[in-house]
Amino acid sequence: MKTLQVRSNRPIEMIDISADVCKVIREAGVTEGIAVVFTPHTTAAITINENADPDVCHDMVKAINKIVPTQDGYRHLEGNSAAHLKSSLFGASETLIINNGELRLGTWQGIYFCEFDGPRQRQVQIQVISR
Repeated sequence: MKTLQVRSNRPIEMIDISADVCKVIREAGVTEGIAVVFTPHTTAAITINENADPDVCHDMVKAINKIVPTQDGYRHLEGNSAAHLKSSLFGASETLIINNGELRLGTWQGIYFCEFDGPRQRQVQIQVISR
């Protein structure tokens, strides 16, 4: 298992970690298998989406903020209930296929670390499993 350190700079942010995940897979030397990308934080998430147009991330952040507003009478004393909800909606992990030593992502797909309670120093754990 490899742990990446990710630093967010804004309260809500989508950070492209695709190159870092690909590097971990290359270093593992696995040609056929899977990679599990996981974040051990309850106010963050991992997702796959378009990485060609940065406006997609902007639109996703705008939409998730409409679906789960920052303030909505939540009872959690820490004041970050919206971040917990967003994390659960997106999910803490993604499982990716490795074929011929490369990730099988679509042409426009990238892997994102989603920060919902930043800025913070975070971790992303990657487990590469050979077939």
